Amino acid sequence: MNKLKFEDAIGLINKSSSVLITTHTKGDGDAVGCCVAMSETLSTLGKKTQVLLLSPLSAWYAFLFDKPVSVLGKDLSKDQLSQNKFDLIIIVDTNSRSQLPGFEEYLKQADIPVLVIDHHATSDGLGDVELVDSTASAACSVVLDLFRFAHWPITPKIAQALFVGISTDTGWFHFNNTTSRCLRDCADLIDAGANPADIYRLIYQTFTPQRFKLMTVMQNTLELHFDGRYASQFLTLQDFKTTGAKYEDTENLIDQCQRIGSVVVAALFVELKDGRIRCSLRSRGAVDVCKIARQFDGGGHTSAAGAYLPGPLDNAQKLILDAVKSQLI
Repeated sequence: MNKLKFEDAIGLINKSSSVLITTHTKGDGDAVGCCVAMSETLSTLGKKTQVLLLSPLSAWYAFLFDKPVSVLGKDLSKDQLSQNKFDLIIIVDTNSRSQLPGFEEYLKQADIPVLVIDHHATSDGLGDVELVDSTASAACSVVLDLFRFAHWPITPKIAQALFVGISTDTGWFHFNNTTSRCLRDCADLIDAGANPADIYRLIYQTFTPQRFKLMTVMQNTLELHFDGRYASQFLTLQDFKTTGAKYEDTENLIDQCQRIGSVVVAALFVELKDGRIRCSLRSRGAVDVCKIARQFDGGGHTSAAGAYLPGPLDNAQKLILDAVKSQLI
């Protein structure tokens, strides 16, 4: 990345005193890892920082925070947000308004500099300064590059947060975005204090009974199309009521059907309370799922993407089936 971009980002940070850090709704490991790393570092630099999530934190990422993190609409209203005296907004792991529900209104009204740190090709140009590297496996790798350039120390807590981001966004290093660069980054983070065994256990081996039941319900909805190359699954509002699981419990469940050898693209449809359908998409490379997601104002990567679709469920399923068909046949 052009070093002038890093210098511009550091300049924004140096001029700030009160920083709001946020990310996309349904924050995953990369999003949350970036938030923690930036908050820890800026606090060390003497800045007042606040991390604000746009949806509840998944329980398996809670170990990254020393105290409960604020959620917009639950712990902090839009009016209260407007009353705060922030002089810099940092948005990590997204550059799309559609992924900032509730917050995008504040962003339009706030006359505050914005720094975007991201690795997605999809962009609405939200930042005054943007550190965007679409070749990076995770936004946490871009954050790590910024820290290296600025010579900011990487503490064990920061190393842990950044390792979470890179490891989860590469599917614990089995997605095709696993590169020598990201593995070298992770080696440096291990040297700085990240413990892969502990991180794996805390993220992947701490299912609640409710989440495990939800996964079982999802697997029972499996449908295979196009000679088993496309796998489709869904979860309804009733499924969450029956199992007692939460919406955030769906993270990574889509990966389960990719254990089937014939599957090259997978979709998980989740019914939302507002009537929309959240569609998560995964590919082993034969299908560009980001291209599919963009048809519906979504985004992501070639192998992992998502979009919100109009209900009902069968309508959303038909839309994606047709889009997948156009690439498979």
